[in-house]
Parts: sequence; C-alpha cells; structure tokens
Amino acid sequence: MHPILASRRRLLAYLLAWIPILALLVWVAWASGGASWQDAAAVLAPACLVYAFACLSPWYICQTRPLRLSGLSYLLPTWAAAAVVVGLLLLASARLAAYLFERPAPPTAPLFGMGVLLYLLSAGLHYAALAVEDSRAAERRAAEARTLAREAELQALRAQINPHFLFNSLHSIAALTTMDGARAREMCVRLSGFLRGTLGLAGRESIPLREELALARGYLEVEQVRFGPRLRVEEEIEPACEDCAVPALLLQPLVENAVKHGIAGLVEGGSIRLAAHRSGASVSIAVENAFDPETPAPHNLGMGLAHVRRRLQVRYGEDATFQAGPADGVYRVVLRLPCESPMASSSRA
Repeated sequence: MHPILASRRRLLAYLLAWIPILALLVWVAWASGGASWQDAAAVLAPACLVYAFACLSPWYICQTRPLRLSGLSYLLPTWAAAAVVVGLLLLASARLAAYLFERPAPPTAPLFGMGVLLYLLSAGLHYAALAVEDSRAAERRAAEARTLAREAELQALRAQINPHFLFNSLHSIAALTTMDGARAREMCVRLSGFLRGTLGLAGRESIPLREELALARGYLEVEQVRFGPRLRVEEEIEPACEDCAVPALLLQPLVENAVKHGIAGLVEGGSIRLAAHRSGASVSIAVENAFDPETPAPHNLGMGLAHVRRRLQVRYGEDATFQAGPADGVYRVVLRLPCESPMASSSRA
C-alpha cells in the first residue's frame, strides 16, 4: 500500500495539496477559451480528484523499476506509456464530468499535455522520496551496526578484567601460603567475597558509583591482607556522586595498578586515595597512589590505563576525559564522565 493511503492525515494533506494544481488546470482551460472558469472548475474538480489518485501509481512502478542510468532504455518507454495512459484518463474524466454536469468540455490538447507533464513530475517526486527513504534506511542500518560494534567491544574489554585480576590474586595467595597460612586463608575468603560481588553484576553494563566503589574497596581489602599496614586507603567521596552510573569494573584496573605498581614498590608502603566530586552534569573520579619516582613505569601499567581510556572513549566519546601521570609526589588518574542515572544508562547500553 502507498504510504499516503496508509494514513488519513497524509491522504488529507495530499488532497489539499492538489487544490493549487486544480486552480492551474482551471486557469489553463479558461485561458484556452473553451469555457468560463466556473464551468472549467465544475468539470475539472472531479476529474482532478480521480487524477490525483492516479498520480500515486508511480510509487509502485518506482519500486519495481529503480532509477539507474543502465536501465534508461526500458525506463523511458515505460514512463512514456504510463504518462500517456494517465493523461488520457484525466481527459476522459473531464469529458465524463462535462457530460454528466452538462457543461462545456475543456480543450483537449492543453489538458492532455498538462496531464502528461504532471504525471512525469509525480514520477520524479516518487523517485526522490524513495531515494530519501533508502538513505534514511542506510543510516539506520549503519547506526545499528555501530551500536552493535560498540556493545561487542565493551563486552570484550570488560571480559579482559576478571581473568587478569584473578591470576594476580592467585599468585599473591600462592606467595602467602609459604609465609603465613592464616593470612592466605583470609585472603581466599575475601577474594571469594569480591568475586561473588563481581558475578552479581551479571550482564549489567553500568552500575551506580556507590556499587563500583564497594567493589574497589573489596579488592583493596583483599590486598590489605597481603600488605598489612603498608597499604592504607583514604576516601573523599561526595554523596551527590554515589548515584551516578559508571561502567561496571571501571576502577578495577586503576586500583590494581595503584597497588601493584605503586604500593608494592615501596618498602614502607603508602596510601591509595579514592576521590569523587560532582560538577554540574559530570562526575570526576580520581585514584591517587604513592610511588617510587626512580622506578620506571612498567609496560603493563600503560596497558591498564589504555584499557580504561578505551572503555570511556567507546561509551562516551568526547563527553569523557582521561588524565594520568605523576603530580605532587603521587601518581594520579582522573576520570571525568557524564553523570547519568543508572536507569537511563542501562537503556543507553
């Protein structure tokens, strides 16, 4: 079915658009001297109504015979024949109306010529409308493909987190078993609690910052069993930030790097500071840790930071920023991203 016929509003708007065309046909008939404008209007009004529906037929032809330069050899005869047929239909409708209403018939040649030209114009407009619709459909398919690709990449990036952390934790437990069995057992218990929390995320792409911070604390509690008083944790979290949605396990690589490449390299240990501040429609999250400036940063540190940077870029684009580097004697990583509600973020994901 033609899209115009599928909606009453569209059909009414289409028929109203034919009023100027009817006025043009009346003027042509009157200017040709065949009849007064009253007689021409009385005859051409019903004929124009029939002709308006006939001018919807190009939609079906345009779909079966798309416009291509290679196909002009058969398109031109097709449209020429269709235009002649519809032009004759307009002329026959006008003559029938003139007979029924006992009015003078409009001139044949001008009316037939206008019928052919208007039909060819209708065909061109239908081709243009189909081209626009095809373009929109292509844009929708491209947008869907980009969305699917983005979701697939986010899932792939997230899938890299848990195995990497688990291997490091098991390595730490193995090291503790030879030195302090009680602490190794405690670390196993805390590790199982942390993993239970991560498994509880299921397929959630985003979680409130409150839950993300709880996961980060769970990881740090596991490492505190290993490092004891050498690992200290400080927090400065604004309550207004806790309901902001963030990608799940976003902070995991950051606190892991802070422990492995910061605190672990210091004999006396040091502090890890977690901070979150709200600024308008965005939230700023900082992870700071003490480090030995004379120790070169390992390659794995850059990989972990690149992982977080890529997740932000894929999900938020230019709406998020990522900064990392030493400053004022500490290594600081600062994330700034839009503060979305967990429900809105889930629908977006």
